[in-house]
Amino acid sequence: MKLNKLLLALVAAVAMPAMAQQATPEAVIEKMTDPSKTPELMRDPKAAVPAMLATMDPGFYAAMANASMDPATYTRMVAGMMNPAMYTNWMSMMADPNVYMKWMAAGMDPNFYTAMMTPFMNPNLYMKWLMSPMDPRVLSAAMTPLNPNMYMKWLTAPVD
Repeated sequence: MKLNKLLLALVAAVAMPAMAQQATPEAVIEKMTDPSKTPELMRDPKAAVPAMLATMDPGFYAAMANASMDPATYTRMVAGMMNPAMYTNWMSMMADPNVYMKWMAAGMDPNFYTAMMTPFMNPNLYMKWLMSPMDPRVLSAAMTPLNPNMYMKWLTAPVD
């Protein structure tokens, strides 16, 4: 019995990579704050759905607040802007008419906008938002400015 469950789990992980690799808020923020990786989210509408769904989670905003208080985030963003791959990725995406056609077709596809709106029909999403003031991630983000070590990170950032 256990072998069958393991085989089914293996088949599910191989056959359904989108479900096997759920986007965490930290992973989405990592991609969003690196300008050379942002076009990956925008190139294909189906690839952008997990990132858009991750932004509906209140944990995303707590993770974004924590990332905004870290000087390494800004260093990574500036380094990404100076990366020649950024221009290659952005220009190859912006100059490709297929990207615009994919997004236009996705806008007319009921499956796409249903996939975008379905999380709003989930009462669990509203409960997450209602309970977010008691979420340890939100409380951690709110209390971080009271920690003197955060300011030490900013003061020592130029020598790191």
